[in-house]
Amino acid sequence: MSPTITAQIETWPIAGSFTIARGSRTEATVVTVEIAEGEAVGRGECVPYPRYGETPDSVLAQIESVRGVIADRHALQGLLPPGAARNALDCAFWDFEAKRSHVSVAESCAGPLLRPVQTALTLSLGDPEDMAEAARMAAGRPLLKVKLGADGDVSRIRAVRASAPKARIIVDANEGWTEENYLENMLACLEAEVALIEQPLPAGRDDLLLRVPHPVPICADESLHTHEDLATVAGKYDAVNVKLDKAGGLTEAMRIVREARARGFLVMVGCMVGTSLSMAPAVLLAQHAHIVDLDGPLLLARDRQPGLRYAGSMVEPPGPALWG
Repeated sequence: MSPTITAQIETWPIAGSFTIARGSRTEATVVTVEIAEGEAVGRGECVPYPRYGETPDSVLAQIESVRGVIADRHALQGLLPPGAARNALDCAFWDFEAKRSHVSVAESCAGPLLRPVQTALTLSLGDPEDMAEAARMAAGRPLLKVKLGADGDVSRIRAVRASAPKARIIVDANEGWTEENYLENMLACLEAEVALIEQPLPAGRDDLLLRVPHPVPICADESLHTHEDLATVAGKYDAVNVKLDKAGGLTEAMRIVREARARGFLVMVGCMVGTSLSMAPAVLLAQHAHIVDLDGPLLLARDRQPGLRYAGSMVEPPGPALWG
């Protein structure tokens, strides 16, 4: 007998707005899954992403298509493609197995005790003056992630660095640079001592990265979804951003991290804007990452309760009432 699977759409208000090169929004729309059998209830959350052709309704339809068919996460891998729907189900199955066995996910993976990890704080794309002010307010944070990808990025980079002179900075262009402005933007990042540049060029149109030096390491985001993409991004990118929603869950994401490290990539663990339930499984991945960007709940006006505990830029491992 298969466990009962239910799913629903939820919206969570963002504190102010969140802006990247593709647009701005004021709320996060997520899909949550519950898997229940007897007293054991496992939960997972995903964030449908239009960039990958996903909507909340399409994700619900994918979940419905396998409801009553799957009994565990192993069968799930071959039934749904990588993406948000499989992520919510996969993470819910991990949690369900932990609740049913009374063995935490970390223990079942034979890993060390989970430790707090340091996360970046994201600054939305805006005018250089607005981004400078946001950087001033966050200048005490050890790691800032700066959204770029529009005309005037050189001014934005310089403004943020001037306002947060001691912070480590990574930038994310969200595929917004071109072959024409790549060199100018890269040199501005080098001058500002940026530590990492995420996805400067559009996925599939990034062959320039094979031909130019990388004085600042380049990280694949939209160009990498599963472990199979590691061969494709080799030579173009120095790092990979592993996200549960792209990978289709913790099962595949752990494989990406393991194989990426073996290939010599720097590993970043990132997120979409969601609640602590979205971030919780990624805290396990973050134990093996060089850079962590799990600030989704910090961008919300309110979070799920109980949620992850953030102490400044440090995020604690999830408690069992939340996940895992």
